[in-house]
Formats: sequence, structure tokens, C-alpha cells
Amino acid sequence: MRILIACEFSGVVREAFNSIHGCHAVSCDILPCEDGRVDYHRQCDVLDILGEGWDLMIAHPPCTHLAVSGAAFFAEKRKDGRQQDAIGFFMELVNAPIPRICVENPVCIMSTTYRKPDQIIQPWQFGHETTKTTCLWLKNLPKLVPTNIVGKGERQFYASGKSSPAWHAKTGGGSGHKRSVTFSGIARAMADQWGNL
Repeated sequence: MRILIACEFSGVVREAFNSIHGCHAVSCDILPCEDGRVDYHRQCDVLDILGEGWDLMIAHPPCTHLAVSGAAFFAEKRKDGRQQDAIGFFMELVNAPIPRICVENPVCIMSTTYRKPDQIIQPWQFGHETTKTTCLWLKNLPKLVPTNIVGKGERQFYASGKSSPAWHAKTGGGSGHKRSVTFSGIARAMADQWGNL
């Protein structure tokens, strides 16, 4: 089974799939891979390799211009075209010529611009005591079944009255690069449940 992990630099999802017998997973990102597995990573624009005969794609398109957490900046992003570019990229992944597809993103405008996600998951359903609402748009894939339900974890509270998961605060708050990495329990569930379809 040839699997493309689109927009992944960490290798977390790729290596979860490569541990499943019969799977050959390759990650792709414009960034170099962080785990040193250059033999399983393509550093290029993923749109250039979508037609290479993949059986399954797990895609993590950038959410910077789509996530509702950045709604205060939407007017500016619409005006200069960044949001439309992000929507276009998301849709190219959704419509890729690949039989089975999962596109993941946080709560974002794609729920209305495209359609509602097929599933919304949380890390605490897969063994990580924290929250991170993650939407999944699925094509020819079953919904993920939770594997290890645990507590929802601690939260960091701010003077404004708002709060965020403690893991979010520990990544430096504004470090979207670190926060974008998939939790290993979710990666493992994807591999175990989708790797032998």
C-alpha cells in the first residue's frame, strides 16, 4: 500500500504507517524532515506528486489562513488573497486522484466553504491527556475509533479569562510549527485502522 503523508515534516504519521506490514509511506513538505528519514521524505510541493499512484493520502494542509482562531485577520487575508490561496490548496488535496483520503485541520472556515467534516476527534480519545479539536474530511475511509480514552488534561488560564491546553502554552503560545505536529496516539490509530484497508 503506497501512502502519501502530505504537508508533514515531523515524520510522526509516516512512521506510524511504515510500522504496519505492507505499508510504504512517504511524507512530503516544503520543509525538510525533522527525523532525518530523508529516504522517506520528499521536500517539494505536494501538488507536484499527487498523481503518482498513491493508494491513501493523509493530508495536513496549513491552517494559518483558515482556522477560526485567526478570524480577527480574515478581512485582511481575504483582501490580499492569502485565504483564497489556502482554500484552493485545501480543495486540491480533497480532490486529488487518490482512492482514499483524509484531510485534517482544526475548526476552520472549510466547514462552511466546503462542507462539514466527517469526524471531529480529540487527543484525549487516543491516550493524550489534552484537548486539540481536530476535524477530519474523509473519502472512502471509516471514522477513526477511539483507542484509549483518558482525561482532558490541564489548562493554562490567562488574565483575559481565556484559557488554552497546558501543552499549547508549553510550546511557546505562538509556535504553530510545533503545535501542528500530530499526536502519536492519533497517528497510531490512523495506521492501525486504515493501513490494511
